[in-house]
Amino acid sequence: MPGLARALALAAGVMAAPVSRAQVLDFADLRGWQADDHQAALQTFVATCDLVEGAEWGPLCALAPQATGSAASARAFFELFFRPVVVGSAPALFTGYYEPELTGSTSRTPRFAYPIYRMPPELSPGSVWYSREEIETRGLLRGRGLEIAWLEDPVDVYFLMVQGSGRIRLQDGSMIRVGYAGKNNQPYKSIGQELVRRGTHSMADVSAREIRSWVRANPAAGAALMNENPSFVFFREIGNLPADRGPIGAMTRSLTAMRSVAVDPAYVPLGAPVWIEKDGPAPLNRLMVAQDTGGAITGEQRADIFFGTGFDAGEAAGQIKDGGRMVILLPIERAYALLPEG
Repeated sequence: MPGLARALALAAGVMAAPVSRAQVLDFADLRGWQADDHQAALQTFVATCDLVEGAEWGPLCALAPQATGSAASARAFFELFFRPVVVGSAPALFTGYYEPELTGSTSRTPRFAYPIYRMPPELSPGSVWYSREEIETRGLLRGRGLEIAWLEDPVDVYFLMVQGSGRIRLQDGSMIRVGYAGKNNQPYKSIGQELVRRGTHSMADVSAREIRSWVRANPAAGAALMNENPSFVFFREIGNLPADRGPIGAMTRSLTAMRSVAVDPAYVPLGAPVWIEKDGPAPLNRLMVAQDTGGAITGEQRADIFFGTGFDAGEAAGQIKDGGRMVILLPIERAYALLPEG
């Protein structure tokens, strides 16, 4: 997902923006806390804990591996050293994302004609470059040797950019994995919200599946719709990543399906445990870890749940647009420091 450089800079465990409201809870206030698999959550936490800097995190990260032996010891670890904190005001907004698995080619063919690109050398980190429409209509990347692979469908290219990583299965059966390398730093605009604004869809109708269907059924209008989002993402090949490991997130480590979550690091320290109370047709109460970021993930009560890899994960992730509550687990001294004095 987008935001690698910014995310690592913010991984010091302090919030980069002032919070509008903070409330410290008891673990008994968390819906379904006792029923979760705390051992699985702690194992995910340990995977990136060494990257969370700050005096209050270091001792916890040193102790954490010793508590992974059982569900009981993992739960005790969280309850002893952390306090649940609600930052901002509910309801939260939860969405889902995944790692697509697509068919492609490393050379252009009549079937595979839509490329994904590496970063152009003239684009320096943090600088604003041309919009998606300018890149596409003016051919600013075409024929420069920046192509990593070609896909079958421009919609696949677009949604690969939204997800930020993916697997591309080549015609010889081999697989390449790509991850986020950077972007043009133009603002992200939701094309689903654009369809709602135009009156062709209601909010209840808009989903990743519906957007794909609409764009494919209306190729010219679909291309124009995708260009309404000026943001454009560049990729890099990721080698030596085992097939059973998730994609690389903003903390430069693999994500864990249904345990990793993308957040706004201005309000949630990357690497912090996050308790999710998601409402909707498939309620979810689960301890996850803030290990990723995303261009559309902004605000105190905003999170994107990583659902895993492949078609089924994509179908499940695309249905998520639910309210609820997000609770950050912070080291005790950090939790109480957020409260107003007096």
